[in-house]
Parts: sequence; structure tokens; C-alpha cells
Amino acid sequence: MKSMIFAAGLGTRLKPMTDSMPKALVPVCGRPLIEHVSRKLKASGIDEAVVNVHHFADMIEDWIGSQDIMPMKTSDERDKLLETGGGILNARRHLEGCGTFLVHNVDIISDLDIPWLASQVRPDAMATLLVSDRKTSRYLLFDPETMRLVGWTNVSTSQVKSPYPDIDPHKCLKLAFSGIHIMSEKVFEVMDGYVLEKGLKTDDSAPRFPIMDFYLSVCDTYGIYGVVAEDLHLVDVGKLDTLELAEREISRLQSE
Repeated sequence: MKSMIFAAGLGTRLKPMTDSMPKALVPVCGRPLIEHVSRKLKASGIDEAVVNVHHFADMIEDWIGSQDIMPMKTSDERDKLLETGGGILNARRHLEGCGTFLVHNVDIISDLDIPWLASQVRPDAMATLLVSDRKTSRYLLFDPETMRLVGWTNVSTSQVKSPYPDIDPHKCLKLAFSGIHIMSEKVFEVMDGYVLEKGLKTDDSAPRFPIMDFYLSVCDTYGIYGVVAEDLHLVDVGKLDTLELAEREISRLQSE
């Protein structure tokens, strides 16, 4: 299986560290975040990765050139950050032909059993999202019987997004997205139609759109499922105060 590591973000919540380095190179337990993620992917049987770059792109490319964990290619977003959906579509040439591929945020540290997640992918799935029952303000909504994605809600504002006009959030499972998902390569053809329908490509540059907007637009037509990993330990290293949590989690994993 191939993988894509999201590493292009500005990392604004990790300032001032990200004033001089990309989020991907922020050190945790003496090694950059991207190294922790890459080593986990390699240990899980993934043999190739594509990394999108924007903020301090040269520094990430230098790291990629010096590492020997696995073959890595870059997907260049120097000219314009393409967000998560546009970033995946822009990396198409590196990911097509592999059947399915894993997408992993560079700032997620976890004890997820990736081969187990891959075993949960259904034959009709265009995407399989790792989700968890944790407290947040924004939840994905799933059919409780099928675990198929049906919408999204912000419980603080009561906002709901769904292709189903009569959806009742109270009858759905509310679960939080983890930043890890497995996608079928057939997603690219569907993305092409989405970009055309939404008028997202107006010039020669790559279209920009969030992956979740795409998922919510097509989940009534294509199989997008949630999977919950029991007893999952996951740290989103998005803020300075989570670095210590990440160090503790990595130390725990290394001691096992």
C-alpha cells in the first residue's frame, strides 16, 4: 500500500516554533513528527509515501532527501495551499495504480494498528475514515446500522451539513475524525466530477477544496464509512500544549 502524508500546513497553532520550521519537522522525543509517522507507516507494511509541501517546503524536501526509511516523493503546493481534498487530487500521479492508499496527517501520533484498519475496508468503500468517540464541537454523523457517513454537525452552533435534507442528527452516531483514512483510487474520478460541478477549477492552477466538503457532497452516492478502533491512544499535535502529551505517548510506545 502507498500512503500520503499531509505536511503542507502552516502550523499556526504551533507558533512560535513554526516561524522557523515546518510543522512536519517539529521535534518530539528528539525526532521530527514526520519521522515518527514515516517509521510507523513503514512498520505497518507501507512501502512508499508522497508528502505534500508548502510551508518551508525546502526544509521538508531536504529531510526527505536525507532519510532512508522508505522511498518518498513530494507533491508541490508552494504556489498555493490546496487544502486536504485539493492536496490529494494534486498528488494523483503518485497514488493512482495502487488500488487503495492511506492518508495520514503529519501531526497525528497514535498506536493505531494500520493493517487492522486496512482489514476493515469494505469492498464498496471509496473511503474508510478512522473515527473515535471523543469530546469535540464538530462531529461526523454516521448511520448507526451501517456506519456510513451521512453528514456533519457543529454541536456548538447546531449547524448541520448533509446531502440528506431530512437528516436528524439525534438519530445518528456522532464521532470525531482522526486525520487518518484509507481511500480507493476510484476517488480521483469522483473528485474530477466534483471539481467540475462546483466550478472549483477556473484557471490552469490546481483546484483547492477540503476533503470533508467533498465527502459530505458525495456520501449519498458513494460508500464512505467510519471505523472505530477500540482503546485507541491518539494525540493530535496541533498545539504547543499537546507536545508533552505526544512525548509521553511516543515514550510509552517505545517502551512496549
